[in-house]
Amino acid sequence: MENRRVAVTGIGAVTPLGNSSQDFWSGIKAGACGIGAIKAFDASAQKVSLAAEVDADILDYLSGPDAKRTERYVFFAIAAGREALKMSGITKENSDMTRCGTLISSGVGGLSTITREFSRGLERGFDRVWPYFIPQSIVNMAAGQLAIETGFQGYCSSVVTACAGGTNAIGDAMRAIRHGYADVMLCGGTEACVTPLTIGGFTSMKALHEGADPNRASIPFDAERSGFVLGEGAGALVLEELEHAKRRGAVILAELTGYGVSCDAYHITAPEPTGSNAARAISDALTDSRLRAEQISYINAHGTSTPLNDKIETAAIRQAFGESANSVAVSSTKSMTGHLLGAAGAVEAIVCVNALREGFIPATINYRTPDPECNLDIVPNAGREASLSHAMSISLGFGGHNAVIIFSKYGE
Repeated sequence: MENRRVAVTGIGAVTPLGNSSQDFWSGIKAGACGIGAIKAFDASAQKVSLAAEVDADILDYLSGPDAKRTERYVFFAIAAGREALKMSGITKENSDMTRCGTLISSGVGGLSTITREFSRGLERGFDRVWPYFIPQSIVNMAAGQLAIETGFQGYCSSVVTACAGGTNAIGDAMRAIRHGYADVMLCGGTEACVTPLTIGGFTSMKALHEGADPNRASIPFDAERSGFVLGEGAGALVLEELEHAKRRGAVILAELTGYGVSCDAYHITAPEPTGSNAARAISDALTDSRLRAEQISYINAHGTSTPLNDKIETAAIRQAFGESANSVAVSSTKSMTGHLLGAAGAVEAIVCVNALREGFIPATINYRTPDPECNLDIVPNAGREASLSHAMSISLGFGGHNAVIIFSKYGE
């Protein structure tokens, strides 16, 4: 059977730059920095003082009783999912709910609930922890609650592949539609783990930037980069079989045309030094989309601002793209949002969709010192208008997970 084409008909976002996909995109276009001093807790006793946090009140989205029993990472997923679904126009009147699914990633799920309830158990006894502790801490609950909210009764799952998870969720959802298992998938990623334990864990492994200047904190591809900035938020996309979307007159935002995955099988945190397996995921995505490297107009890089990631990702892009690596625009919007872990690939997919729609390539902001090992066109400091046909998003995760997706302007 011929692979079915997959359209994007809805997007939704809750991010450090704004709590809607439009506000998020406006911040990206403006080159805004969503990084600041940690507000979630008193970080004065810790080495790391910066994060990229979401400014949103759960009571603006959920009733008081529902708010009290909903974990923050689930709340973000609900908010982003609602926006994406509303934009898509999917309803039980125009779609078969048994062929609509949810696939939402998270890197650590309800870690904030786990740490809070463990402390409560130590103080009060473990039989007196929150009754919703288990269901709100497990990683699948964002997908589960979105399914309950939407009435989607088809494929419902959660992919957990660290910082590649949001991209894997979108790619796996595409395959479910492409191969006939679903007509509609609400997919993406969510994360909310700005906690003392998370910050401390990443600090002890020397992964986070420890300075106090937000404008020199997340600086992908800059020679002075020294670690990533932890962020939080969610991104959601509604993917839909193209003919299904056309029959109901949906607005098609973009087409999802390629997906490539691989594993480094090398180290639990460090990327494989040559970048060859990441390059293979890039090449597989190109093959899947039936595109050549020179047809890609823009790459949203993983670009975490860690010394190893950025130079190895550069090497991977150069291996996969060959001479075309000299001309393709490659930027990291983590310079604005920080690193949203399991949600990163989802919000960066939304960047790619909007870049295609508006013909705009986002910048890598706060770039100052060139690194000869990151010798790509990283669109430093100012975005640019351009005619775009195909955009690629790259995500790389602890455990050696490599995931790449390609969006194409509809009709190209």
